Amino acid sequence: MRRKSLIILGLVAALVTLQSCSSKPEQSLLTSYFHAVSLNDVSTMSTMAVDPLKIDAESWSITKVSEEKIEPAALAEMGKKEADLKKQYEASSGPALDAKDTLDSAKDEFNSARTAPAKAAAKAKVDDAQKKFDGAYQNNRDLLNQYNEAKAAAAKEEEITSFSLGAGQLPNIRDLKGNVHSKDLEIQVKGKDGAAKNYKIAIKMYDLKDEAANIARRGRWVITKFEQL
Repeated sequence: MRRKSLIILGLVAALVTLQSCSSKPEQSLLTSYFHAVSLNDVSTMSTMAVDPLKIDAESWSITKVSEEKIEPAALAEMGKKEADLKKQYEASSGPALDAKDTLDSAKDEFNSARTAPAKAAAKAKVDDAQKKFDGAYQNNRDLLNQYNEAKAAAAKEEEITSFSLGAGQLPNIRDLKGNVHSKDLEIQVKGKDGAAKNYKIAIKMYDLKDEAANIARRGRWVITKFEQL
């Protein structure tokens, strides 16, 4: 039984390596994916696509394949951007709160003023304080939005990286260096009703390295996005 299990694990590893090294990884990936689709095997589909899509497919064909792009892994820089924007947002919160206190104080002074000149002077303070608060508050909100966008983008990239590597939760995943291979495909799918639909599909493979531990982290090609054309 142990020997049989080892043989199966060896075959799976060989298939992953073959897919990763293949010059046409899209063909083997989509063949496996649509086989799972035909069996309504969502679990298997989920091992190949970040967000698996159930497609009515009697047959399918690849109509367009882009050149393979190889770019430096961006997760480390995305993590740094997220951390930097978090610091900027937190640093901007204090001035915004101080500006709000100044505005509230100016409003209290205006409400307690009894003479026309005092009212006019207090009103000028309120207007100035309001302008400063509006600027500080808007800056704080803008930084919060930028931070949230950077945080979401880094989290998504980390999810895709981990999915390709298939290594579970790596505590230092944002420190890994290397390249990201990607291709864009277009396919035509004919459903059981004879109707044809076209889809654009993005696939990626992460070839990274843990430099501190000198461990290679080569991932597999996975589907990262479906888009109906």
